[in-house]
Order: sequence, then C-alpha cells, then structure tokens
Amino acid sequence: MAATRSLILFLKEWCRYFLKFLHLYLKSSYANKMENIALRSQLALYVQRYEKYKLPKPRPTPAFRQLWVLLSKHIENWKDYLITVKPETVIKWHRTAFKFYWKQKSKKLGRPKTSLETIGLIKKIHKENSLLSPEKIHEKLRLLGIKDVPAPNTIAKYLPSSRKPPTERQIQSWKTFLKNHQSITWATDFLTIPTLTFGVLYVLVIIDHQTRKIVCFGVTYNPTAQWTIQQFRNATPFGDVPKYLVHDNDPIFRSKAFERFLSSSSITSKRTAYRSPWQNPYAERVIGTIKRELLDKIIPLNQLHLRKLLHEYINDYYNTNRTHQGLKGKTPVTSPIYMPTSAAETKLEATPVLNGLYHTYKKTA
Repeated sequence: MAATRSLILFLKEWCRYFLKFLHLYLKSSYANKMENIALRSQLALYVQRYEKYKLPKPRPTPAFRQLWVLLSKHIENWKDYLITVKPETVIKWHRTAFKFYWKQKSKKLGRPKTSLETIGLIKKIHKENSLLSPEKIHEKLRLLGIKDVPAPNTIAKYLPSSRKPPTERQIQSWKTFLKNHQSITWATDFLTIPTLTFGVLYVLVIIDHQTRKIVCFGVTYNPTAQWTIQQFRNATPFGDVPKYLVHDNDPIFRSKAFERFLSSSSITSKRTAYRSPWQNPYAERVIGTIKRELLDKIIPLNQLHLRKLLHEYINDYYNTNRTHQGLKGKTPVTSPIYMPTSAAETKLEATPVLNGLYHTYKKTA
C-alpha cells in the first residue's frame, strides 16, 4: 500500500515537472526573455539589499519600481512572477510616478505666491477688525504703503470662512426632491484616470437615479462642451430624455452651449451647490465604485483600452449582474428569474469578466 502511494506521488510530481518543461519549451523567445528579466531583477534586488546592506526585508529601489511598472504592461501573466511585493504595490508605484511626472512637467503660472509676512498682516487686521471685508483690507494695506498687496479675492482665501453649513431644512428639502423625482432624474459627472504613459483621460458617466443603470459613458483626452453634448445625444437616441439632470459646477456643464442643449431637449438643469458633492450622491457613488472595482486594479494603456475596459465592466457586469442595496438586492437591468432550488440541487455556470477579475453566474439544468 505504501509503495503504491509513493509511486502515485512520484508520477504526480513527474507530470508536474513535465508540464512545466513543456510550457517553457512552447513559449516564445520574447516571453522567455521577459520572464528572465522579471525573475533576475528580483534576485538582483535580493542580492544587493540583503547580502550587501544586510537588510532583512529587501526594499525596492527606484529603478526596480520603474522596471516593474514597464514589465506589468509587457508580460501577460506578470503577477505570477512577482514575489517580493504585491501586484497592488506595482499599480501604486505607477500612480506615484504619474503624480511626480506631472509635478515636474507643470509650470508655475499666474500670480506669485503671497508671502507669509503678508498673510500674517492680513490675519492680524482681520482679527482686530472682524467686520472689514477683503476689499477694505486691500485698501487699508495699500494706504499703509505696502508693496505687492494681494487682490481682494486672494485676501479672502486667508480669512476664516463665513460660509454656514447647510441647515437640516435645506438637506431634507434636497433629499425630498431627489426622492420624489427619482424616476425622471439623471445625474452626470466626470472622473479622471492616468494612463501608462502619464496622460490624463476624462470619463463622463451618466446614471439613471431610479434604476442605478449607467445610461452612457464617454472617454476622451480633451473634454469640451460639444463633445459632452454629443455623449448626451448618444444616451438619448429616441428622444427618451429625463426631466431633471443633476450635475456639479464644472465649466462644461455651465457653458452656454450645454445649457442651450438642455433647454432644447426640455431637460431642467439642477446644479449642485458649491463644494456640496452630497447633493449628487448617485454620480459620486458610481464613480467611486468604478475606481475601486476597476481602475484601481488595471492601468489603462490609452483611450481605446480604457473604453474597452469600461464597456465590458458596465455592460457585462455592472448593469446586468452587480446587485445594489438601494434596489433591494436587484440589478439595474432586470435579471432572469429562476425557480427556487436548494444549494445541493443548484449548478452554476461561471462566465469570466475582464479576464477573470469578476465572474457572472447563471443556473444550469
């Protein structure tokens, strides 16, 4: 009995090594080279940081981080070769490099910064004369012969905010409006996502309040009012428009061209208050969901790549298979109704979405 078990284990081990050898033999020379680079880079990091500097846990160097950001887009199964860090860390490195790249590239424009001494004078005068407006403080500083006096709008930035938080009545009034007009209200907003080459893509999302369905989305490097209007035309091909559209104070939504389009389409614009994202909860929430469930896990290569990712995520998963608590556990697009069965009698057929990032299921007979 023991000899038979040893023979079975030996055969299993032999088959496993044979399959690995066959896999390596059939792989292209390019894939072998990239895999070799991936593995040797981690070995070199270990030798340098552990054996040379005696660090118990090798700490990735900047060159190692940049190399793996590039390898993550040139190796198909790069996560399988990653040992020293987690895949989420590589994506985080890309986001950090994106911020650093644009910080170095961006040029300082506009007025020079206000000195700390000038800010101190502004706060001193306001503290001792709390009723003075920014315009009066500006005039008083000029009267005192101070050079480079900031404009009144700049002075207002350094004064304590006199903006009062919304009252309970205001909050309930807005919530009541959203609740009473849920079936005839859409919401829209933009989100941004960096690409592998440090470009910035803008994504427009349009969502139906009642069904939570993402009605339409658009991807572009340069959003304009005309482009945004065209996305809304694509979302309403047969003239089935909402009565209200909730949006923030983005310059595109406030442009005359967009306002004329809403007026001609019999859509009433409901603009949220300044710095009040809570007034556009459905659009803000769906953008957060897209970021957490898709964009935080995959780095898009370009506009076409991001469009394909969003199309598959929205149409094959979010609208058709992702449940929502606000819909009492249902999906935005009505799902098939199955006959009740016990777990023992149930057989599920899984369909991968986004190369297995998510799966959808249906019952089989």
